[in-house]
Amino acid sequence: MVLALSAFGQATHAAELPRLAHENGRYTLMVDGRPYFPLGAQVGNSSGWPEQLKNLWPKAEALHLNTLEVPVYWEQMEPREGVFDDTVVEDVVQQARAHHVRLVLSWFGTWKNGKMHYVPDWVKQDTQRFPRMLTRSGQKIDVLSANSDANLNADRKAFVHLMGVLKRVDGDQHTVIMVQVENESGALGSVRDFSPAAQKQFESAVPEALVKALGKRSGTWKQVFGDDADETFQAWSVAHYINQIAAAGKQEMPLPMYVNNWLKSPRGYPVLTIPGEDYPSGGPTSNMLAVWKAAAPAIDILAPDIYVPNTERYRDVMQQFKRPDNPLFIPETQGFGHFPGSQGAARNLFLAIGAGTIGFAPFGIDNFALVGADGKPDYEQVGLAQNYELLAPIAEELAALQFAGKVKTAAEEPGLEQIELTFGQWSALVSFPPEYTASADTGGLSPTAALHMGRVMVAQLGPDEFLVAGIDARVNFRLTPPAAAQAQLLTVEQGTYDGPTWKRTRLWNGDETDAGLNFKAPGSVVRVKLGTY
Repeated sequence: MVLALSAFGQATHAAELPRLAHENGRYTLMVDGRPYFPLGAQVGNSSGWPEQLKNLWPKAEALHLNTLEVPVYWEQMEPREGVFDDTVVEDVVQQARAHHVRLVLSWFGTWKNGKMHYVPDWVKQDTQRFPRMLTRSGQKIDVLSANSDANLNADRKAFVHLMGVLKRVDGDQHTVIMVQVENESGALGSVRDFSPAAQKQFESAVPEALVKALGKRSGTWKQVFGDDADETFQAWSVAHYINQIAAAGKQEMPLPMYVNNWLKSPRGYPVLTIPGEDYPSGGPTSNMLAVWKAAAPAIDILAPDIYVPNTERYRDVMQQFKRPDNPLFIPETQGFGHFPGSQGAARNLFLAIGAGTIGFAPFGIDNFALVGADGKPDYEQVGLAQNYELLAPIAEELAALQFAGKVKTAAEEPGLEQIELTFGQWSALVSFPPEYTASADTGGLSPTAALHMGRVMVAQLGPDEFLVAGIDARVNFRLTPPAAAQAQLLTVEQGTYDGPTWKRTRLWNGDETDAGLNFKAPGSVVRVKLGTY
């Protein structure tokens, strides 16, 4: 298994916990004092159990990932009130450590996909003490109220216990690098809680912190937000609830914490969507990001779960969530399973890197297979594995270069044949089929080329030096027009990184460079030195 974890195999007692770094408008995740890029995957909802997880490590190795996202279940951790079972979390951490993989743990507590299905039985059965939301007509739904102190206190107590376990078993090894607090929070079934207690809050003045943050005038929720009052009230309630859980957890172990998001408009844009019906009302949707930022300062990242039908929409979502006050992180996305319009999903990682994401993880590694049920290669899945096999050895360098603002990417889309990436005086002209055709060294296009998901990453190492990684594409360097001189390739070295050290495996020349740099699947990484004549 190829990994960019040079110090992971030895016992590390680094004092610095994983953290987010922010400089010059860019973010990165720091692990053991170095930039780290999670090339991840998320296991299925019911796969965070030791015996099930054991079956997934061969898939993780075949995918070449360096990070695995695994759920932790409140119902398992606290089966009886005040009685905790730490064995599952301890086992998951030990398994990941044994396989030299980092973890992101997802807390399935009060919310999972807009419902309360992962809370313990003793919470589900006591609806008087742990109140459900009420609809406008007074009907109970299977969502805990975010306006209940009893619900908050119970979840917070369990989450604090989880963070205490991580501090005990992983405080000096940093196997766990981030924690997701709840999962796709908000409510399906009602736009907000209409219980008497919640209604009293709704009819009161909007908290001054939110009024100030949004530049509004004081008043009740209806007075301040009009037709959006119900959803905004729910967003504030959910965000404030989760913020208190995260803040208490950070008192035990201050790991980076994020929330994920069921998109407001996943399948098309613009479309009419109704909060509480088409998506969980009150979650960190694009229209409620400012509310969440005001209500939940203990949450480091508001992250989108991206399931969309085309690359245009994919870019739209990334643009919505990448903000000066919010790193772009994609903890869940399409890839392993069928999703309408998802053909060529391997390109999405390169789109995301170009947009500045600090990490990436398709959902459902349980479904990952390089060969389909018909015995033939599944080139969609092959493409995902090629991505990680290509980038995992250079992931640490990628994270550092991206944090420095030195990385640009190009990804093929149907009908798009060329993209030019400009780095000052130098430009990289990226070509895809049919503009990129086989030259003498390729012997024909690779099978994955038919999916139109060619992809390239170009990073500037110095004034005239570049790192290039690509699959199913050609790259030609030239001087950015207008230019009097001519560009030439001085050296092209294929190789990889061993920690911070570049290890050359061969020089490219002749057929490999005469028509440009050809990156046939499964891809290559080269360092290029340019000159003029």
